[in-house]
Amino acid sequence: MSQLTFDLPVREARGREDFFVAPSNATAVAALEAWQEWPLGKMVLTGPKGSGKTHLAHVWVQMTGGVLTAADAVTTEAVPALAKAGHVVAEDADRGELDERALFHLHNALAEASGALLLTARAAPRDWRLALPDLLSRVSAASVARLDAPDDTLLQAVILKQFADRQVTVTPDLIDWLLARIERSFDAASRAVEALDSAALAKGRPVTRALAREVLDSLSPPRG
Repeated sequence: MSQLTFDLPVREARGREDFFVAPSNATAVAALEAWQEWPLGKMVLTGPKGSGKTHLAHVWVQMTGGVLTAADAVTTEAVPALAKAGHVVAEDADRGELDERALFHLHNALAEASGALLLTARAAPRDWRLALPDLLSRVSAASVARLDAPDDTLLQAVILKQFADRQVTVTPDLIDWLLARIERSFDAASRAVEALDSAALAKGRPVTRALAREVLDSLSPPRG
């Protein structure tokens, strides 16, 4: 019989020390750490879902003392306060209903204040389908840093971190077992961790290989 479960918040660790640097993301990490050298004071950070964009955005905010907002929350009314902050992260710039004119004004306001703008997105700027030529010009002029697909070492670190964020203890052999059976992507790793955590709570059992066998069929098909 399923147990009563509580939807407790996941405590995500988003400090610089919590971000695992690997060959697939080292260039992007170095680019963000050198933010004071960005041409025109702006950069676009791209990568697939779950690749660490939000984590790095929080790290950058900590480094700069700036603020973070969703790109589709940038309105004309919000621009003055954001510009006053000096350094701004606008997340998910390739999704949602953007106020393109407001985002264009934010570019200009931060440039006038000698501030910095970090935009995050899954796709490169050329695929954002921006309709405002002035905004397209500003975005196209920004440097782009990409988080690439993960290798095994990075995926292992990501899975361990996501379990830790959920305050779930797992053994290294379980991580290796999962890596051999899930799709090689951050999104698949995240879905596996979420499904295992939910199943463990519902069944009142620890996260083990036996439990993983029971729930993995509902996720991506095994590799190979």
